[in-house]
Amino acid sequence: MARMERSAGFVVYRPESDGTRQYLLLDYGRHWDFPKGHVEKGEDDLTAALRELAEETGITQARVVPGFHHEITYFFRDRRKGLVRKTVVFFLGHTAAGDRDIVLSDEHTAFEFLPFAAALKRITYPNARQVLRLAEDKLAEAPGGDALSLPVT
Repeated sequence: MARMERSAGFVVYRPESDGTRQYLLLDYGRHWDFPKGHVEKGEDDLTAALRELAEETGITQARVVPGFHHEITYFFRDRRKGLVRKTVVFFLGHTAAGDRDIVLSDEHTAFEFLPFAAALKRITYPNARQVLRLAEDKLAEAPGGDALSLPVT
């Protein structure tokens, strides 16, 4: 039987002066993905996602886009844990952070803000590319959409 794990993260974007958006991707050394991590005991998904965003990128202010909540589930095999069934919930967030504001954790080797098409190509896993497509679709529905300012604590 598979061990179950739950993580939470963010698809983070920043608007550019020309009206386009750039998405933040992290280099985990072997793959490119979004900021995310384990939900700790006593945390809800959004709290975990905000904490992980701060820990992995240094972004302490995020504007959460309401109505975006997408889960993916996949299996992987870990040497110590065996078969793991992982569920990751993603939120969509707006940041004004520039490249100089990003402070990576030691889990990552690099980061990039990329326009949608380039981000889609850079992301390693198909399920993460699907999350990015859904985020782009959500933002296209309501350009500059209403976002809630939530400080990371």
